[in-house]
Amino acid sequence: MAPRARPAEEESYLTAERGIASWLLTTDHKRIALLYAAALTAFFFIGGAGAVAIRMELFTPQQDLMSADTYNRMFTLHGTVMVWFFLVPSIPNTLGNFLLPLMIGAKDLAFPRLNLSSWYLFVGAGAFLVYALIAGGVDTGWTFYTPYSTMFSNSYVLAAVFAVIAVGFSSIMTGLNFIATVHMLRAPGMHWFRLPLLVWAIYGTSLVMVLATPVLTAVLLLIFAERAFGLPVFDPARGGDPLLFQHLFWFYSHPAVYIMILPSFGVISEIVTCFARRQIFGYSFMVYAILWISVIGFLVWGHHMFVSGQSLYASLVFSFLSFVIAVPSAIKVFNWTFTLYRGEIVFESPMLYAIGFIGLFTIGGLTGLFLASIPIDVHVTDTYFVVAHFHFIMVGGAVTAFYGGLHFWWPKITGRLYPDGWARFAAILMFFGFGFTFFPQFIMGYLGMPRRYGAYPPEFQVYHVMSSCGAVLLAGAYLLPMGYLAWSLFRGQRAGNDPWNATGLEWQTTSPPPRDNFRVPPVVKTGPYVYHDEDFGPDRRTEEPHRNQDEPR
Repeated sequence: MAPRARPAEEESYLTAERGIASWLLTTDHKRIALLYAAALTAFFFIGGAGAVAIRMELFTPQQDLMSADTYNRMFTLHGTVMVWFFLVPSIPNTLGNFLLPLMIGAKDLAFPRLNLSSWYLFVGAGAFLVYALIAGGVDTGWTFYTPYSTMFSNSYVLAAVFAVIAVGFSSIMTGLNFIATVHMLRAPGMHWFRLPLLVWAIYGTSLVMVLATPVLTAVLLLIFAERAFGLPVFDPARGGDPLLFQHLFWFYSHPAVYIMILPSFGVISEIVTCFARRQIFGYSFMVYAILWISVIGFLVWGHHMFVSGQSLYASLVFSFLSFVIAVPSAIKVFNWTFTLYRGEIVFESPMLYAIGFIGLFTIGGLTGLFLASIPIDVHVTDTYFVVAHFHFIMVGGAVTAFYGGLHFWWPKITGRLYPDGWARFAAILMFFGFGFTFFPQFIMGYLGMPRRYGAYPPEFQVYHVMSSCGAVLLAGAYLLPMGYLAWSLFRGQRAGNDPWNATGLEWQTTSPPPRDNFRVPPVVKTGPYVYHDEDFGPDRRTEEPHRNQDEPR
């Protein structure tokens, strides 16, 4: 007599083990993803506090709430926390950690203990950063530019630098784990061109993490050496070169932009194809665009240095390459648009986030072309035009995609549904709140308003007031989902295994998934995003994958 199967809820990863120790010592990628989510939420609030202080100060032209030195520490706090401890790890370490094994039919990541170690290193790095903030803060900006960071700053630079070095090692560990998982643990039948686009995006991001982060580590160690031991690395009076820091820093930090945005491309691709009920248009072109970005992203760092005194010929080359890298990003926008064309579009909340992402990212990408043009870049360098562009890409893009992905996979993560009316309202509020916050900054930047100043000419006050009022709306859009998602954990309806009628492997298991992801190991017999049987025939879905005409055989 066969033993009775246990109820699905008993077998979920949430209830398979109990107690705090089972969470702190877990090697389950799904639980580690939730540990990352908890840490990221804490850092999001810390970085957001810095943004609140900045917007409060900028409400009036006079510097009347804090001194110039305190203002420097506030925008450094905001930038350092949000870039290194939220934007870079937000999607890869949470959604990527949770979904990657599920989407390729694996039980876990290739190195589960390394995965847990990377989380502890991340939290330890955050502890050093919090120490720097409590002890008095840092006033160098999140870029740690020399020679100020090595010779003149009297703030807690060494603690902050050590924190960023440590979080960099955490990123490398995560990237290696993801790469090994994709290469080694794909389910039978899951060849490369059957991978979901989110998996491709995480894979490309991991390559950039592993190849670029050691350069950041090296240059921050040089800051540490010069500041702590007096080595003349960047001091021009002793034969050093302060511009060397900029070259090394931006060699990492421009690819880091794609560490933040490439996973967003994958998330949006999964949402768009699901709620348009159509296979993604130009799947293979989307894959090659991801790989193109991962490679060309290493070759454009010099467009951050057009006013640094570098060679005019170097600037022309970097300008050309900056236009070139816009091509794969445009491919993605066009492919999402053509996927929506004649699709059976369902405007659920994840889809609203995805549409908002496409709009905000398009504006950010187009303004990036302005900054790739040398004459315009020289005019708007170090103005609020750059601030607006950066936030349209990183916040309007990455954060909107993160919220969209969180809403899309929330039923799978928790087994619960949230109130979709509130979710739709939050998605719309985020789009308009973001535009109201940052679009005026394009105007004031073009008119000459410099960034990093707490006092400014009165003619810019109307734009700052608009930005501050928009920031209130944006804060509400960020906080509202935290309320109704938490409510759904206790009062939300139970979700089925596939509430969206999606096609990925992650939707073929229970919600929430069991400890080992699948009760029966899956065998893949078709490509991703097959939504209509009549398009492909009942036999082809089970015998061979559907191929786009542009997909290699």
